[in-house]
Amino acid sequence: MNILFFGDIVGRPGRAALAAWLPILRGIHQPELVLANAENAAGGMGLTPDIAEDLFDLGVDAMTLSNHAWAKRELIPYLDHEPRVIRPLNLPGVPPGGGSVVVETATGIKVGLMSLLGRVFLTMHPEDPFRVGLAEALRMRQLGIRHIIVDFHAEATSEKAALGWYLDGKVSAVLGTHTHVQTADERILPQGTAYLTDLGMTGPVNSVIGVQVELAVERFTTQLPVRFAPASGPACVAGAVLRLADDGRALGIERFYHQGEPG
Repeated sequence: MNILFFGDIVGRPGRAALAAWLPILRGIHQPELVLANAENAAGGMGLTPDIAEDLFDLGVDAMTLSNHAWAKRELIPYLDHEPRVIRPLNLPGVPPGGGSVVVETATGIKVGLMSLLGRVFLTMHPEDPFRVGLAEALRMRQLGIRHIIVDFHAEATSEKAALGWYLDGKVSAVLGTHTHVQTADERILPQGTAYLTDLGMTGPVNSVIGVQVELAVERFTTQLPVRFAPASGPACVAGAVLRLADDGRALGIERFYHQGEPG
């Protein structure tokens, strides 16, 4: 079974790039499931119900949210009746929506997806992603689910790598998001878990991780609270293709990055 996972979709350019490239990538990889991190899909920060529905219409089967999950308040009630859009599982208390979901493919295979938020260098204060992630993986396995994908939205590469090793053999893949810069360290860990530190960004190329260059430079050079806005212009899609065995072990992981218009 092949699964496509797109890195952070940023604003209108990212959505347009996804619309252009997804049919091409479907033809190449024949995925049974398409997943995406969509927490920056609305104006570069957050997600709205309308945009979530647009992404479903494009062919995305389930989406993850992370530290910008609450950026658009109108999304909050939507999360309670749309389980295919998940916020971080390890948020404290009892937040709206769910932090994991089981999606069934057209061939009847059940795939578990969870979103975890890191604790290093982030302003939010989630619960321990290691403990929460392991408990959820074991819960899913007790339900007979063998294909389990983790989106770990974290700043520190060391925290991401550590979680990959911690969950090796317990989940099918640990895929990092958040930095918007694709890494080149895809591998299969010894117990069969696919790992990649960051999927990269599906968004505007001529930008600072999706933000207008002049705004990002102004904030760094003046230290003033400059309001960010997504860049425009040519865009890219970035992510990974997973190839999973019937028992949930990863057989392959391949990065993809495509810039500009297809063809």
